[in-house]
Amino acid sequence: MNFLKHILTSSTFLAFLLFCSCEEEVEIDTEYPEIDIAFDEAFPKQCSSINRGETFIFKARFTDNIQLGGYSVDIHHNFDHHTHSTEVNDCDMEAVKAPDNPFLFIQNYAIPEGQNEYVAEMEIEVPENVDSGDYHFMILLTDAEGWQTIKGLSIKIN
Repeated sequence: MNFLKHILTSSTFLAFLLFCSCEEEVEIDTEYPEIDIAFDEAFPKQCSSINRGETFIFKARFTDNIQLGGYSVDIHHNFDHHTHSTEVNDCDMEAVKAPDNPFLFIQNYAIPEGQNEYVAEMEIEVPENVDSGDYHFMILLTDAEGWQTIKGLSIKIN
């Protein structure tokens, strides 16, 4: 009887250890985050125009299946007609030219932890003395796991 009690206690203890040692299944993130500029208030969109000496509001919606990480905005000249566009429609381009004083804006932003949807909204000032012409507006979005999505827009600075 004492032997049976010892086996029962040992078996219960081993079962408890096995149960406790099982790890929870961790969801593996294999999906890219998404950049949405299709809603009405989003700006800029493909072929948008922005005026020198003015401030505009960048607005985009970001989503991810688990958790967003951060984003960056990169605005640089496209006077040599290189391409980063992720859009299907092309914009009217000016003639190729050499930059004199091109606008350059590159900033990184963190998204508050735990978010799987976030609307980015920020003011960007375009100095009056920068070159007008063709520019790229790049949005780079990274989720917490490190997956990245890029949206490349062609815009004009007037």
